[in-house]
Formats: sequence, structure tokens, C-alpha cells
Amino acid sequence: MRISRRAVATAAVLATVLPLSACGGGSGSGSSDASGKVEGKITFQTWNLQANFKDYFNGVIADFEKKYPGTDVKWVDRPGEGYADKISADAAGGTLPDVVNVSPDLVAPLAKAGIALDLDKAASKYRKEYLPGAWQSHQIPGTEGTFAFPWYLNTGPMFYNKRLLKDAGLDPQDPPSTYDEVFSDGLKLAEKSKGKVATLANVPTIEDFGRYGGQLMNEEGTGFAFNDAKGIELLTHFKELYDAKALDPQALTATPESSGHKFLTESVAMNPGSALDLANFKKQAPGLYKNIGITDQVSSTGKANMYVMGIMVNAQTKQKPAAVAFAHYMTDATRQMEFAKKVAIFPSTAGSLDDPYFTKEDGTDETRVRVAAAKSLKTAVNYTPVLFSDQMKTELRNQIARALQGKQSPKEALDNAVKACNRLLQQS
Repeated sequence: MRISRRAVATAAVLATVLPLSACGGGSGSGSSDASGKVEGKITFQTWNLQANFKDYFNGVIADFEKKYPGTDVKWVDRPGEGYADKISADAAGGTLPDVVNVSPDLVAPLAKAGIALDLDKAASKYRKEYLPGAWQSHQIPGTEGTFAFPWYLNTGPMFYNKRLLKDAGLDPQDPPSTYDEVFSDGLKLAEKSKGKVATLANVPTIEDFGRYGGQLMNEEGTGFAFNDAKGIELLTHFKELYDAKALDPQALTATPESSGHKFLTESVAMNPGSALDLANFKKQAPGLYKNIGITDQVSSTGKANMYVMGIMVNAQTKQKPAAVAFAHYMTDATRQMEFAKKVAIFPSTAGSLDDPYFTKEDGTDETRVRVAAAKSLKTAVNYTPVLFSDQMKTELRNQIARALQGKQSPKEALDNAVKACNRLLQQS
């Protein structure tokens, strides 16, 4: 199990289905007071987890019910396919469970409709237990509050080919870590290899604009702003890489699989990945595997990008004390650590990433990647705006492709992308 980029625009689906009558200013309907005795029946909904983790969740529920006599937690698990549609239908019909597994893009329309409980009001005492970047990941631009407990995190380190760096006269022990270093070293790699070795195999995504230090949305959260000076600067540099063949010529149509193949065949020097990739390199390309380096994601802000899952409390629940208590219990340090040892994810609780499980290497590929990723997650943030749909990602990618091909300037490309994304934002 991993946090993936779903193929449906879940936030847009929810926003178009939720009734206007549900809107409550973003802070939830009724009182946000979650004090009182923890008791009563609540329903907890997860997202495609029962098949592999039935015993774990049943154990957590049993422990919670033992800690709080008089509570009764019913667990329901929904398949990944159609999860957003199911949430939207339940939210519109008033049948949404008391506690719900969500991602930031799923929680955004629920928060704006007043259906997600504001934890800054209802559970602020728990905030310090979580990594700051994780807690902030379920905040919505233009709306005050935090609308889900952060649960598990994921990220990926950057792999690089030590031999290719060395052949270009670069230090294989000191790979580029900022975008400026990538741009400079990339041009050197392309020149030394006469255009046969590219540094990267992907065009920039919205996360790249964030890690470069650009502004992604306006302060009101009503529109996108990645066409600022920093955004134009970033795309201008990517155009320079593309022209010099330091960006793979097929990057405009690249998929994660095709980019991985380019790295596997040593025609690309750097590529993001996972422990599964390392095992594949070891089997299919032992020469590459021998020269693999692992470093943090490229970032000019000093912070990597994280993907995050959360657990939301329904603001309309009749059992707020029990719902908040259970959502916190499921996401506390003890439970998250137990879960992280069952699947390749990372806890969002403060201090958990200092556990030897995330800091000590044992010589295995899985541990090498886990340690590298855990280190970067301590200060990571979710750069993908919670309101940025898959349709918007496509618009941005298409405009970037036109700029790299010289059909429009970087400024024109980003202006057009922002205009298109803002139009989609208003439609949702």
C-alpha cells in the first residue's frame, strides 16, 4: 500500500455533489466542543485497507473500546474505486460516518461545506503531537482551521548514478540538492556526454514549483499564483535544460515507468524512486546498482514534498467526544508506529521518525530507502495544493510542454496554465 495520485479529480467530484445548504463557513455545523464523556456508538470508515490489515484495525478498535468502556466502534471499509463518489453521496445524504479516512484533496470540499470538524477548535491540545508540516496538510487556503488528524506519510528519495556524475567531472559524493545545482550540473553532464546523458526525465510538476520557492496560490486561496517570478524562472531553466538535452527529449510524454527505464539504462542521471526500484536495479542492472547513490529530493527550500493521509471527524456526528478521541487514538504515536512496521509508510507524529527503525541501516535495500525518506520527512511539507485537481495537473503539463518546445514563452505558458486552473477552480 502506498499513497498514490488517483486518476480522478476527487475534490471536484465532491464539490459538485455537496448541497449548497450544507455550507457552514468551513468550521463545521453545530458546536465544535468535543469535551465530555467518551462513550456511545460511532462508525469508522477506511479506504481499501481491510483486505490486508484486518487484524491490525480490529486490534486497535478492541484496545480503544477497552480504554473507554461504553464505546462501540463499527468499522467499515470502502474500495479504492469510487471512494470519492461514496463520500460525496454520504455527505450529501447526511449519512457520512463519524470518523473518515481522507486525503487533503478529499477533505477540502467537506471543510468548505461545513462537514469536516475543525480540529484547531475541537482538538487543539493534540496539535503538538504531530509534525508541523503534517498537521498543516489538512488546512484549506482561504478557510481557517485544520480538518483532519494527520495519519500516515510517504515520500521518496532521489536516486542518482555516481558513475555518470564522476564521468562529467562532478563529485559523486556530493550530488546536486538544489534546483540551481541541478541546472548547473545538468548542463555539464549534457556537454560532457555530447547530449547522450540527461539529468532528469520529467517535466516540472506543481510540487517542483513549490520546492523551488514559488507561490502556488494567492493568500485568500481563491486562485493560483505559480506564474510568479520564481515560477517563470524555474520554467526558463527547464527550457535551457531541454534545449541542451540535459532534460530527456521524451520528458514531455514521460510516465514514471518510462522515466524509470531511462534511469535503468543509464541515459538519465537522476530519478525519484522507492525500495522496489532498488531491488529491480539489483536484478536487472547490476552495473547501475553498484553505482547507485541515494539522496533527498531536489529542493531549494530545504524541505521535501510529502504525501499524507488523514482521519477526519464528521462535524455532524452526535458523538463528538468519542469520535475525536478515536480519531486521535488511531493516529497517536503508538498506533502509527505499529502500522508503519506493517507497511511501507511513515508516521506523522513528532519524534517517531527518530526511532531506530527509521534511522539505523542494516544493509538491506528496503532499509536504505526507508532511512533516507524518514530523514527528509521530518521537515517535509505537502506542496500540492489541496484544491489542485488532476485536470489542473494536465493543464499545467500541456502548457509546460508548449513552452519547452518553444511554441510560447515560459511566462505565457504559466499565465495560460493559471488562467485554465482558475477557471476549473471556479467551476468546482
